[in-house]
This record gives sequence, C-alpha cells and structure tokens, in this order.
Amino acid sequence: MSHELDGWIAALRKCEPLEEDDVKRLCQMAIEILVEESNVQTIDSPVTICGDIHGQFYDLLELFKVGGDCPDTNYLFMGDFVDRGFYSVETFLLLLALKVRYPDRMYLIRGNHECRQITQVYGFYDECLRKYGSVNVWRYCTDVFDYLSLSALIDNKIFCVHGGLSPSITTIDQIRTIDRKQEVPHEGAMCDLLWSDPEDVSGWGLSPRGAGYLFGDDVCTSFTQTNSVDMIARAHQLVMEGYKWMFNKRLVTVWSAPNYCYRCGNVAAILELDENLAHDFKVFEAAPQEARGVPAKRATPDYFL
Repeated sequence: MSHELDGWIAALRKCEPLEEDDVKRLCQMAIEILVEESNVQTIDSPVTICGDIHGQFYDLLELFKVGGDCPDTNYLFMGDFVDRGFYSVETFLLLLALKVRYPDRMYLIRGNHECRQITQVYGFYDECLRKYGSVNVWRYCTDVFDYLSLSALIDNKIFCVHGGLSPSITTIDQIRTIDRKQEVPHEGAMCDLLWSDPEDVSGWGLSPRGAGYLFGDDVCTSFTQTNSVDMIARAHQLVMEGYKWMFNKRLVTVWSAPNYCYRCGNVAAILELDENLAHDFKVFEAAPQEARGVPAKRATPDYFL
C-alpha cells in the first residue's frame, strides 16, 4: 500500500492529477484514518502550523521548501486547502496522500471552504468538472471534508482552529461533543469555529461574513484561561505580512498563501514550534513564475473579479 501511495505522492508533487479511480481509493483510505481522529485532534510538538493554501499548488511546494518535507517535518494545516487557486485538486490530494502515508506527521483540520456549498461557488467544483469531466472527484473529496477534525490542541497548550471562537463554546470539551460528520451548518458552534474572526471589539460582534462572529480580547482571554491554554492559532484571514499577533500575543493568525489570488502582493508564513513550544515564523514569497505550471485555458475565473 505504501508503495502505491508513494507513487501517487510522486505524481502529485509534479502537479499531475491522479486517475479518478485512484482518487476514490485515496479518499476512502483517508476517511478510514480521519474517522478515528477527535474533533479536537491532540498533537505533540514539534510541529509546523500552516494557514490557508487555497489551491496555490506551486506556493505549497515553496512552503515545503521553507519548512521541510513531510515526514521530516510534522505539519498541521488549518484548513482552506481548496478554492480560488488554479490547483485545488492537486493541492488537496497531495496533502491527503501525505496524511494517509504519514498519519502521525501530517494533520489537516477543516476550514470554511471544506464545504460542498462554498466549493460550488469559489472554484473547486468547476475545477473538478474541468479536469475530470464529471463531478465524481468533487464528491469523493467533499465526502472526506466531513471527516476532518474541527480543531487541534498542541501539547495541551496551543489551541488551533481555522476561524475562531463561538458564543456557544466555553470549554474545549464542548467541541469534542459536536457531531462533525456533516456539511458545515449555517449557524451554531461548528459554523462559528470555521467562520469567526478576532476583532477589536468588546465581547461578541456581528460578522460581516454573514456567518460566525467577531470576538474581542475579553472573549479570547476568558477562553484561554478557562481551558488553561497559552494561545490560539488560527488562519482564515489574509494578513499581508504572513502572520499577525493580537490580544497581547494570546492569538496569532497564520496565512500561508503568498500573493493570494495571484494578485494581492502579500507574503506568507508558517509557524514552527519546537519541543518547548518556542516559536519561529518562516516568511516566504510566491513561487517564481518559471516554477509554475500553466493554468488551464480559462485564465481568470469569474470569482477573482
């Protein structure tokens, strides 16, 4: 099995899509592993934390150049693997194949784009249709999305989630009781974890995203104290410098898609934690043009505009 997986990984690293039958097998293998993981996946340091990738495959290769290859480096990717970029299929399948091959070295948690409804609007669905001529691959992948963990806890000290906190969640134990094997709901705790954002507000605020909440320093402090964690790490928001501290360094946003949407001009970052949880941010730029493949014929999809 590992021989077959190594073949898939080698092909995907060259940005070659897998055969539809292989995608189906890979997704089934992934579900068998993910179903055993908790809503709050426990991870031991050292580990490197990554934010949104959004189908920017050649920039994911840059990330591995900067952070080291899996399994030499342990990774946690905090969701939003797909949509907007040109290579969501290859990006997600490479990360998934690495997860299946090295289940204790690669951790993937769910972002708000790991969702059937969102991917039908922001590119992943169209990309699967274009590359495979049917929606089967999209179906296999979106079935996997339902099994992804909602959060992670590193050494019981750093809480990692794609979006942020929820007014319905006081303790991390409450997250463990959510039934995650479903499409992302429009409201409630699971939705909030994937959609919320930190903001300079007091308490809870309405999110301009139309889902989740804005939460302030007081909410963050209360959550970290109640759960005896030092810090919250999350992704979900474009940060021009690649990472951004908030709330007296009790929360950090990590963004790992450089030159987002191929035009935002931002740098990206990953957060390396050693075995003592000392942190080191590695900042990197988009892959040089000559390192990139040629995207499919339709140059700029409508959802960039």
